Amino acid sequence: MVEEVESPAPVTGGGPAGGLGHDWMALDGPGAVPIADVLADGCRPHATGIGEVDRVLGGGLVPGSVTLVGGEPGIGKSTLLIQVLASVAVRGGRCLLVTAEESATQVRLRAERLGIATAAGLWIVAETELSRVAAHVAEVTPTHVVLDSIQTVFDAALEAAPGSVAQVRHCTSRVVRMAKQRAMATVLVGHVTKDGSLAGPRVLEHAVDTVLAFEGDRHHALRLLRAVKHRYGAVGELGLFEMVGTGLVGVPDAAGLFLADRREGVPGSAVVAALEGRRPLLVEVQALVTPTRTSFPKRSAEGLDAGRLDLLLAVLKERVGLDLSSSDVYALAAGGVRVAEPAADLALALAVASALTGTPVPPDVVACGEIGLGGEVRQAGQVERRLTEAARLGFRRAVLPTSSPDPPTGMAAVRVGTLREAVAALHLGP
Repeated sequence: MVEEVESPAPVTGGGPAGGLGHDWMALDGPGAVPIADVLADGCRPHATGIGEVDRVLGGGLVPGSVTLVGGEPGIGKSTLLIQVLASVAVRGGRCLLVTAEESATQVRLRAERLGIATAAGLWIVAETELSRVAAHVAEVTPTHVVLDSIQTVFDAALEAAPGSVAQVRHCTSRVVRMAKQRAMATVLVGHVTKDGSLAGPRVLEHAVDTVLAFEGDRHHALRLLRAVKHRYGAVGELGLFEMVGTGLVGVPDAAGLFLADRREGVPGSAVVAALEGRRPLLVEVQALVTPTRTSFPKRSAEGLDAGRLDLLLAVLKERVGLDLSSSDVYALAAGGVRVAEPAADLALALAVASALTGTPVPPDVVACGEIGLGGEVRQAGQVERRLTEAARLGFRRAVLPTSSPDPPTGMAAVRVGTLREAVAALHLGP
């Protein structure tokens, strides 16, 4: 709970509307104009030069926009953003990195490891006081600014501790106003809570134009960049990066990364043709079934929706006849990626059935479909795009709902109406 003291509203005459006179309706700014006369040339995105970032942002950063980037500590947010600034500087931009958590020396050492320490047009300042940050912006006049992080910046004129709700909200409002006035693309780094959501008040997300989530497991090299909110384009696109010794490298073809270490002929493995935004991903879904030693079987889902796993186990029991009530079930989306869409239901159910019976799914089979409570297999969206990517990677058969369109040339469709038919078609039954 934060106490906020409001100043008394000034009295401007005795009118009928709450003490206001007739002049309270006077306009002191630009009036309304027809929508056709509004100029939108200043809202065109400018490419950063890093393909995966531009993919997520719909072309790049918009002048005057404010972007909030959130992610767990150590995931690589600072590394990604300094690479973005260096790329923009190489393309002729004038960039300023305000480091409020690290010293300029630490940033310099990181830039040397990344090979961008000599990038012309990239300025660095270590500052936490908001008025001094504004003074540096006025001095450098940058086109792009990164503030790392917004939780450590404070305004000395505000009687609140740095990092408090009042400070974060106030500083964000001031930075947004400054970005709009100077037509300066601004990126804020935000902390996250234990459950992965952005720390601070929700108004922090409402005040900015774009919210990006930088995700990944620090024990894996893969990093994922998603747009949670984007006022200048669509959300749902996915950017993929791999952490290497020289920084973050874009992964334009992620299928080879996800399926590179896949072992064929092992029970409990199936491949799903998933879709992130407009980007198809072929992901291996693994399952392991073991006898339980307790009266409450364990259900574990890593990279998958745990609720969907419980639902599928119930459908396998009631509609297919595969009883897992006395078994522990572990499910995993290999590669550190998260697959949450219902189109992964069919592949996950086939992987569980394969693990239970010990019969492997054929290595050239890909599955895609949603499963209902009645055991029916429903069609997923944009099947053509998914199957085209699967055919490019060498898959020759696709287990699909009956209503799905025909697969591309060179791929055969195994059409099923129910999960029981899918299990029988691949000989995974008991």
